[in-house]
Amino acid sequence: MKEQIRIKIEKIIEYKKILDNMKEDCNDKFLKDPVYRGAILHYLYLIADSCVSLAEMVIRDKGLRTPQSYHEAIDILGENKIMPPDFAYEFANIASFRNLLAHDYEKIDYLKICREVLGKLDDISKYVDYIKENY
Repeated sequence: MKEQIRIKIEKIIEYKKILDNMKEDCNDKFLKDPVYRGAILHYLYLIADSCVSLAEMVIRDKGLRTPQSYHEAIDILGENKIMPPDFAYEFANIASFRNLLAHDYEKIDYLKICREVLGKLDDISKYVDYIKENY
């Protein structure tokens, strides 16, 4: 496995572990504790951005077509059977979520973060596993 790709995967796994450890009592803590809220949003941004960066790294390494958007970067992985196309299509929404966290954070539904987003962290593991299978 290419060193840069391996390092990026390790970082994603690290961020996921941190978020897994923060999930307990999220609904209560998220609204009351601005430091907790900031940490959750920060690690969600890091994980989303890192997943997009990882897709771009794999695309470059394998000489695949250049994506025109973050969303398309993950779609390309599905098109090229690096992961199931259906999974890639759904997972590509992480790119939109990354943009929301980076640019429109005042529009975030805080309770949705706790109820839905943190519940999808296993998709991060699947994403990483699919990529690792190709290296």
